[in-house]
Amino acid sequence: MDPVRNPYAPGAGQRPPELAGRDRQLKAFDIVLERIARGRPERSVMLTGLRGVGKTVLLNQLRSAAGSRGWGTGKIEARPDQELRRPLSSALHMAVRAIAMTHRNQERVDDFLGILKAFALRSTADKGMRDRWQPGIDVPAVTGRADSGDIEIDLIELLKEAAALASDIGVGIAVFIDEMQDLGPADISAICGACHELSQDTAPLIVVGAGLPHLPAVLSASKSYSERLFSYHRIDRLDRESADQALIAPAEREEVKFTEEALDALYLRADGYPYFVQAYGKAVWDQAPESPITAEDVEVAAPSAEEELAVGFFGSRYERATPAEREYMRAMADLAGDDGPVPTAAVANELGRKPASLSPARDGLIKKGLIYSAERGTIGFTVPHFGRYLRGV
Repeated sequence: MDPVRNPYAPGAGQRPPELAGRDRQLKAFDIVLERIARGRPERSVMLTGLRGVGKTVLLNQLRSAAGSRGWGTGKIEARPDQELRRPLSSALHMAVRAIAMTHRNQERVDDFLGILKAFALRSTADKGMRDRWQPGIDVPAVTGRADSGDIEIDLIELLKEAAALASDIGVGIAVFIDEMQDLGPADISAICGACHELSQDTAPLIVVGAGLPHLPAVLSASKSYSERLFSYHRIDRLDRESADQALIAPAEREEVKFTEEALDALYLRADGYPYFVQAYGKAVWDQAPESPITAEDVEVAAPSAEEELAVGFFGSRYERATPAEREYMRAMADLAGDDGPVPTAAVANELGRKPASLSPARDGLIKKGLIYSAERGTIGFTVPHFGRYLRGV
């Protein structure tokens, strides 16, 4: 098969050629956008799931849906060591520039940009750093609004002003936050507080977040009402029909077919995880001599796909862990025969250690995004099949 024509795309956040199995989430978001356009109250949206299930791809697709309706949109990727102010300011600046072209009152737009600039410049208490860093907004900062230094107060004021600006021209603003679980506690609390205020005012501004499975617990720990504040969507592996569609549709556009046995073999190996579907699809395409692609082609190509996953998807994460953290993960892998969450007490027992002595390793792995606290007293891998990988190395 011609590798140049290979349609499959195993990449971080890279949109697959066929976005299969996500119609329910896309339709639900269209309803959210339409309700807001009609002045109806709506909740912000949270996508949760393991790595490799396509959260970032879906987040980008939702952003495109909002943009196609004339909304202003901006996106950030949270990092554990970064405050919210600067990246959020850049995202809102992008969103406002998109709607400013149709806003008739430039003075009104400049007033908001001045507020946004003041908000951004409060990102550090170091006056020298504030003087050196500029947010790229060519209007004077407006003092006394969204610049108190309290992130929750300032964010509420800022987002209300942004929503009012969008409301002037009958559109909305959507802020997209990837890896949302990595935000600091104060920033998480501020977002919850701002979304609460906005929803009460039926303001045309929503936050769409994506994060690991414990994101709802992170939000709940910040604000007790967060479970009622957001619309949660768990993004999981694809069912058989959707996984087949993700393989068949791109191939048919290239006039290539799969046998039913090949699809059986591919689903067995990829287990429905979108990233794995793309990785195996790409490897099989490159190895297959002709159409239709057969189960024998899958068997020949599987080692190539597994080697790429071992190095790029699993190995790169394993290398980030310290020796103590690797020992902890290996114990998890030995206990989790199906790669599901395991009790922390069982890990300590497996290692013959007291649970408290393992806290640094567990906390380090959580911070690195390699494991997550599934529920009180249990932990799980953030990467599907990571336990299987560890048991094989």
